[in-house]
Amino acid sequence: MEPVPEAVVFDNDGLLLDTESVWTRAEQDLFERRGIEFTPADKRELVGTSAEIAGAVLERRLDEPGRAGELIEELNELVVAELEHGVEAMIGARELLHALKGRGTPIGLVSNSPLVFVRRSLEIAGLHDSFDVVLSAHEVAAPKPAPDPYLEACRRLGVEPGPGVVALEDSPTGVAAARAAGLTVIGVPSIDGIALDEAHHLAESLLDAAIARRLAL
Repeated sequence: MEPVPEAVVFDNDGLLLDTESVWTRAEQDLFERRGIEFTPADKRELVGTSAEIAGAVLERRLDEPGRAGELIEELNELVVAELEHGVEAMIGARELLHALKGRGTPIGLVSNSPLVFVRRSLEIAGLHDSFDVVLSAHEVAAPKPAPDPYLEACRRLGVEPGPGVVALEDSPTGVAAARAAGLTVIGVPSIDGIALDEAHHLAESLLDAAIARRLAL
């Protein structure tokens, strides 16, 4: 039997909530406004990235050098508007949160997305009361893949960063951040073609028995 985790920290987009599809629709809109096709390769390049990295990708792909900030601002406006059409929890998310909360395990959420987007997505999905800590990487010095967001989440949760804290991630960026913070990482890919080789454990969904075992549920 695995030891009970000291805390469990979730990523948001594509891991907890199906907001990755919301981002995809907004990204498609951004490209379509310029008559450029948004491809699966573009999506793989953007998933889980910080605003700085995503801005550089968009500058290059949309051939608008020097406009990273404006492109990210435009994308953020599109994604917040798209969010109002609704968002669903990923398969197994509600059950997993219920089990952890019932046991009294501290629960955090860490995202590279803007805090206004994260909080609104949780409200729409009815999960805004599920977390002890909700943190956007915009609140710390460096976003994922730097360890800063996870280190700050651990500080707010009152636990020491280390293998006793489990992070659930669906992107290489997030896996790298959690590993750099010294946490145990479970990778749950949400997009075809994304490899999470650096994760300590892999699962097909949040309902996977491997997750229940590692979280001692």
